[in-house]
Amino acid sequence: MKKFLLFVAALVALGVLLANLGPMILLGVSVWLLYVVFKKFIKSDSTVGKVAWVILGLIILSVAVSNIYAVIGLAAAYAIYLIYKNWTTHDDADQISQARSSDPFTNFEKQWAELNK
Repeated sequence: MKKFLLFVAALVALGVLLANLGPMILLGVSVWLLYVVFKKFIKSDSTVGKVAWVILGLIILSVAVSNIYAVIGLAAAYAIYLIYKNWTTHDDADQISQARSSDPFTNFEKQWAELNK
């Protein structure tokens, strides 16, 4: 049942991620453009150039703020990562515990170690 719920949660998170893929791309592009505008602002020597770069930066910042829903997509991507991590760790732990309980030599080794103390 737990695996089924993890699978359903992963499907929901994948849907949210795919729905927010466009805003995520636009947010990344706008952050990159803000970096470029900042570099050009620093290199500019004239006052008119600096004012123009600030105006362009504010326009790009408004585009970035309008795509803030991309954070929901990033949270969904992180949720998919956690679900995948939880899915794989339980499989490994269950297999190891089953192997230890079914192996007759593990009990023998524990008892032998207790006798040698």
